[in-house]
Amino acid sequence: MESKELKKKYIEFFKKKGHKNIVNASLIPENDPTVLFTTAGMHPLVPFLLGEKHPQGKRLVNVQKCIRTSDIEEVGDDCHLTFFEMLGNWSLGDYFKEEMVEMSYEFLIDVLKLDKERIGISCFKGDKDAGKDTVSAEKWGALGINKERIAFLPKSENWWESPGETGPCGPDSEMFFYIRKKVPKKFDVEDKNWVEIWNDVFMEYNKNQNGKYEKLKQQNVDTGMGVERTVAILNGYDNVYEIDTLKPLMDKVNKLSKKNDVRSKRIVVDHLRAAVFILNEKVEPGNLEQGYVLRRLIRRAIRHGKLLGINHRFCKDVVDEVFKVSDYKFNKKFILNEIKKEEEKFDRSLNQGMRIFEKESKGLKIVSGKLAFTLFASYGFPLEMTREMAKEKGLKVDEKGFEKAFEEHQKLSRTATAGRFKSGLADSSEMTTKLHTATHLLLQALKEVLHDENIMQKGSNITPERLRLDFNFPRKVERDELDKIEDKVNEQIKKKLEVKFEEMSLEEAKKKGVKGAFEHKYGEKVKVYSIGSYSKELCAGPHVSSLKELGKFKIKKEESSSSGVRRIKAKLL
Repeated sequence: MESKELKKKYIEFFKKKGHKNIVNASLIPENDPTVLFTTAGMHPLVPFLLGEKHPQGKRLVNVQKCIRTSDIEEVGDDCHLTFFEMLGNWSLGDYFKEEMVEMSYEFLIDVLKLDKERIGISCFKGDKDAGKDTVSAEKWGALGINKERIAFLPKSENWWESPGETGPCGPDSEMFFYIRKKVPKKFDVEDKNWVEIWNDVFMEYNKNQNGKYEKLKQQNVDTGMGVERTVAILNGYDNVYEIDTLKPLMDKVNKLSKKNDVRSKRIVVDHLRAAVFILNEKVEPGNLEQGYVLRRLIRRAIRHGKLLGINHRFCKDVVDEVFKVSDYKFNKKFILNEIKKEEEKFDRSLNQGMRIFEKESKGLKIVSGKLAFTLFASYGFPLEMTREMAKEKGLKVDEKGFEKAFEEHQKLSRTATAGRFKSGLADSSEMTTKLHTATHLLLQALKEVLHDENIMQKGSNITPERLRLDFNFPRKVERDELDKIEDKVNEQIKKKLEVKFEEMSLEEAKKKGVKGAFEHKYGEKVKVYSIGSYSKELCAGPHVSSLKELGKFKIKKEESSSSGVRRIKAKLL
């Protein structure tokens, strides 16, 4: 079975169960400042998991592009990937444990025709915060899964937490498939031949700022099935690099290098594939946030290419294969141009930097923070690359010394490497909600001051400190124009306008002249937010109920984002 077929079967199955197919959201989260990338299908749904009504109803399904860098050290093994696709379905206060377990069993056994004797199940064993999940376990048993293959495991294994310190969470029931011929009687999570293929999360709780677990008013189901892993299992492969969307990339790297270093080859394939999808979001390599992660992936791929003895510029060869095997539309010209620029830039300094590392690290037990910073600042080596080179020699890196040098030179926001803010998903906090509403005002003010009704949002990122709006415009916005835009926004805030929304079909919204930057993101029903009679837009994010909640609006910076796209950063005082 190929990836396309699995995705189709999954979506069709859940549509028959009354689910609406929602769009594949951007890899760059719009309304969640706690993460750099969309790491799961639930990210765009946070407001709805917390109780906001979704325009398409209570049952949803989709396939979602995801980037996870938390497992980057594992990449190169049989199953970890930086970029992957996730199949998921959601119940927003509708069905719960028993019905979800039943649907999971039906899809795995009746649709995918997996042998139920090879299925292992784990459920939450309970602790002081929440009880044992006997409901899920009993349902699996009633459906015919051998009790010996149902294990109760602790919170470390069977509990889903928000990436931050607060937010919706709860026990989960995970499904595993045994990949070797002789299946043991008991399911054992420590046996790596049991490969996880699906995870049903039952969001029953909200973790508050005191670390306490409170029952959620709305109980949700949030599931995730990795496309690449599942396709590998369905085809009897022992690693994900054999499937239809990855094997042609491996074949290409095998042609480029005859060395028998499978790990390095897989890293090249994984990292360049992930880079293509990040670049397709119009992110450019840089020293901050998403750009830093992108640069790190490209440069790590190039370094492993060198280890494989590939001495020419090879990235385009692999990237072309990504274009061929993926069923997504790509901005090929932009992607190839950015990869080429980054490859040329790094090529010039890679060999020189490696020579300095070899020379300076001889006889050391610890690579100094100063050397690590020199490699970063002068030769473009991400800290993670220096750490990896040191590990190969059995050395450690003085990371505190590196950070100190880092701060002194104010070269890079440390949020790019240390994760984001400590707040959790529930922190579509007061300030991010206010800034989200202010973004609507800013967009309308831009159209009015610049006399261009065709200005549209091309991207947005909101943190508790500031808003960032990307919009199409062919030139720099002058200071006097920015002052007028600021005044326009503050004028509306002073009027204390009400913010309201109504639900309607996309067609109805278009007839009413409502514009949305990303119409393709919305389904049959949409939310239209109105700020008095000043602004009317399609949106699914959190908003204040009145502009009287906002403070004074101040533009901090205007700059170029990419060709034909400008960027404004602003805050509320």
